[in-house]
Amino acid sequence: MNLIASILEIQPVLVIDGALATELERRGYDLKDDLWSAKILLEKPEAIKQLHYDYFKAGADCAITASYQATVEGFMTRGLNEAEAIDLIKKSVRLAIEARDEFWNDKGNRVGRSKPFVAASVGPYGAYLADGSEYRGNYGLTETELMDFHRQRMRALIEAGADILACETIPCLIEAQALSKLLREYPNITAWFSFSCRDGTHVSEGQLFADCVKDLETNPQIAAVGINCTSPRYIHSLVREAKKVTSKPILVYPNSGESFNAEKNDWNGDPVSHSFGEDAKEWYEAGARMIGGCCRTSPEDISVIANWARNHT
Repeated sequence: MNLIASILEIQPVLVIDGALATELERRGYDLKDDLWSAKILLEKPEAIKQLHYDYFKAGADCAITASYQATVEGFMTRGLNEAEAIDLIKKSVRLAIEARDEFWNDKGNRVGRSKPFVAASVGPYGAYLADGSEYRGNYGLTETELMDFHRQRMRALIEAGADILACETIPCLIEAQALSKLLREYPNITAWFSFSCRDGTHVSEGQLFADCVKDLETNPQIAAVGINCTSPRYIHSLVREAKKVTSKPILVYPNSGESFNAEKNDWNGDPVSHSFGEDAKEWYEAGARMIGGCCRTSPEDISVIANWARNHT
């Protein structure tokens, strides 16, 4: 039995953490940079560790690492050599593990909790481009080219001790297929796959979300499938679409509903969700079993979800 399934055997909802980069910005760190949260790995790693710890305290069952935009290619443009870049990617995992272990070593934190785990973020190729492509897709790359791009980082994250991989904000079917095939090169690791979606039925590039989910169904290393960094207004519909075609647990961690402006590297508009706790109930009733938040969400939002989930238990 995989890690996710074992936790869901004993609790009805697995609580995912919330935003990393936008929460660091809220805490005063400047992320107006192509490296985004990976910039803080270089400059202030202890801030990332503290945020992981804060999400565990808020009730998260897992931490997603600060490796979403951390790539060898991206770090080398900043003057790091390949070995230094790989070590920094591994550091994203070590920080989350340290935060988890410090949290769990306090026995008072264990009451009514499963031991949290570390999910290493494997952001899409579009995140490396830093131009908002993770909300569009249409890279013009082949499956093999995408596999080659992701291979080195995936290996580093696994070697660093991640419990699971979080292949997230995937905008298109071909990238999901590339990551699914690449995963088979590391048979002892499992992953979750989550897509960015443009509406209640389509992923960002335009393929049917249900078709993308169905395509992953036969890979036993994929432990859960779902949606992230998508407006809350679409989540209920997308969960229902996924439920039609998969037996895997469905995960959701939407953004606040604001839209990303790649030119300004900022978010526009107003939040859609008035209460993540109330929304979590609806997503659960639709079929989601792993629930958290993405960009522009906070430990406070995760606390609301966790309180509802544990009371529901």
